[in-house]
Amino acid sequence: MKMAVVCANGKAGQLVVKEALGQGIDVTAVVRGENRTAAKQAIVKDLFDLTAADLKGFDVVVDAFGAWTEDTLPLHSTSLKHLCDILSGSDTRLLVVGGAGSLYVNPEHTAQVMDGPDFPDAFKPLAANMGKALSELRQRGDVKWTYLSPAADFQADGERTGKYLLGGEELTVNGRGESVISYADYAIAMVDEAVQGNHIRQRISVVRA
Repeated sequence: MKMAVVCANGKAGQLVVKEALGQGIDVTAVVRGENRTAAKQAIVKDLFDLTAADLKGFDVVVDAFGAWTEDTLPLHSTSLKHLCDILSGSDTRLLVVGGAGSLYVNPEHTAQVMDGPDFPDAFKPLAANMGKALSELRQRGDVKWTYLSPAADFQADGERTGKYLLGGEELTVNGRGESVISYADYAIAMVDEAVQGNHIRQRISVVRA
């Protein structure tokens, strides 16, 4: 299997690269500058400069893009649209590192995590922009996409337990009532989905077992 990880220098991207290499996958890091990942192969290009030719031949492309400042938050939509456009009609699967704010908290799927009274105001713009990008992604019938949402508590420096529970569109808690996942365990779930390809054009979620 050949995998490209876009924005691979970020925390999530680096761990996805590391996990994929550990499973014997041929990984290429896509980075804007110096390759700081464990991948020996790299495409040094801005995401928005990538072309269909750049990503041709990959079985899976993992989109690990993240933006955090007010002026860059809309890039969640535009970057994802660009990747979809250049993968349109191909057999290459697009796996997206998503957010938890858009997970539903009721069976009717009318209320989301970000709508709750305890959701921090500081994260609402990020959650709203990532949710918008997901809504737009759902309209892409021309791309074999999968969107993977983390648990509510997404821990960058959390331990790698090697265990996780897979969920769907709704916020999932484990047997201890927790909604938490480390970046390292999230990376395992992402690579497992890359290998198995069981959730084409679906949003799934993951929580620590």
